[in-house]
Amino acid sequence: MRSEEEYGEQFWEERYSSRPSVWSGQPNPQLVAEVADLPPGTALDVGAGEGADSCWLAERGWRVTALDLSATALRRGAEHAARAGVGERIEWVRGDVRTWDPGERRFDLVSAQFLHLRNPELRDLVRRLAGTVTPGGTMLVVQHDAHDLDTTVGRPHLPDRFAAAADVASWLPAGWAVEVAEARPRQATDPDGNPVTVHDAVVRARLP
Repeated sequence: MRSEEEYGEQFWEERYSSRPSVWSGQPNPQLVAEVADLPPGTALDVGAGEGADSCWLAERGWRVTALDLSATALRRGAEHAARAGVGERIEWVRGDVRTWDPGERRFDLVSAQFLHLRNPELRDLVRRLAGTVTPGGTMLVVQHDAHDLDTTVGRPHLPDRFAAAADVASWLPAGWAVEVAEARPRQATDPDGNPVTVHDAVVRARLP
């Protein structure tokens, strides 16, 4: 089992720099499902990776702050944005989501997709990120559901890094309107090329 430090900056930088790309270049499907109909504003993409979500948002009129630990990932994201013609709509910020301070900035959308944090850390982060949302804004948190541990998709056997949607929803401060909290199935492919159904823990909430 990897230690906490092994999932820090060095781990992610080495993972990104060891191959030409890590992710598909397509936006996360739950982001598309939950945000496509929202009016554009300002967005914080937490753990932006190679920038597919940030670029997708920018193409739809959002002004995005893309936060990630890896300089390599952010460079690829900026290149992706330039090719898509949306580079001026995205600010690329290198930082650790656990300690990054947005100052006085507030966002109409905060999106946190598949953060590899232990549940106590994830709980604290969700609460802290909730404080960066403007009134009327939306927070979207998507995690791998623990049911995936029973599949062949190849999730690491680290149960404390999986979160149920109901738990994530319960971590939000009082006053939030939880609009979606569910384990949502989607089709994936395991390492042997077999089709498998995985579940995403999806929470979308609005700050009145």
